Amino acid sequence: MSELGQQLKEARLQKGLSLDDVQEMTKIRKRYLEAIESGDYKVLPGSFYVRAFIKTYAETVGLNPDELLEGHKKDVPAPEQEATMEPVIQKRSSRPASERNNKWLSMVLPWTFLALILILIYVYAIKGNIGNQAEVPNEPGTEQVDPPVTENPTPPEGTDEPGSEVGGGDNQEDPNGSEETPTDEEPPTEEEPTEQPITVAESGKSGNITIFDVTGGSSDEPVKVEIKASGLSWMEVYKGENSSGEKLFRDNTAEGQTYSFDLDSEGMYIKSGYAPATVITVDGEVVTDGKTTNRIRLQRVEDTNSDQNNASTDEESTDSGE
Repeated sequence: MSELGQQLKEARLQKGLSLDDVQEMTKIRKRYLEAIESGDYKVLPGSFYVRAFIKTYAETVGLNPDELLEGHKKDVPAPEQEATMEPVIQKRSSRPASERNNKWLSMVLPWTFLALILILIYVYAIKGNIGNQAEVPNEPGTEQVDPPVTENPTPPEGTDEPGSEVGGGDNQEDPNGSEETPTDEEPPTEEEPTEQPITVAESGKSGNITIFDVTGGSSDEPVKVEIKASGLSWMEVYKGENSSGEKLFRDNTAEGQTYSFDLDSEGMYIKSGYAPATVITVDGEVVTDGKTTNRIRLQRVEDTNSDQNNASTDEESTDSGE
């Protein structure tokens, strides 16, 4: 193992990361990472990729890539890509500008003439339609007659005529002299459902991911998820079931920082490369899978027991109202 590879491996282990974790974070194949740690650069596809992969690996484990390459300049092969790119660039730029301009004009000019012809046809068609509409006369012997206006229109049936008493048809006395007073019965008030407390319980596993069900609370409001960092750890937070969902956070944590997120119906996936340096809480309740590297999925689940209790309460209130 080379000194450079040994330095990268120590930094990786200090962060609590495996080669599989680094492969997932950098998208570099695991066999290339093993070759860098062992100093066997012949496995890599070329010297250009050797330096690029080393830089990416160093940044992931928290090392300065420039200082690392400068300190091990003799061990890392020099790049060869720059020498092969120069003649290609010169060859592309050697094409005469006039040839490119002629090609561009030959493509644009026909379309320009066609567009002008279509515009002229459209303008003449509009002018012709306007002239035809202006020349249409009125038919002989026909005149526009306004509808007659009545001075005193009769009110529609069911409306009160002037001089009648307001509400005369509503407040009528019966023959006995007693007035009928309508009784307004107030509808029974519906009791608002009480908000259930939030609970978190482990419900199973999916591969190396531990699943936790979050029940209670209001279905319309998200649940607060907080991650408190006491040290350095690589942390990833996504919406959904795994790292293929929407990215909410992907970086190293800082000591003393608190990161807050909202858990909704889509769920949330959290990965902490070094679990002792991070504390994950859901509505104040600590959630952990007991491993050095946390891989946790949180999902909102409806509480069927509370729904049944609410349904029975509604039935009792309806019976009492009847």
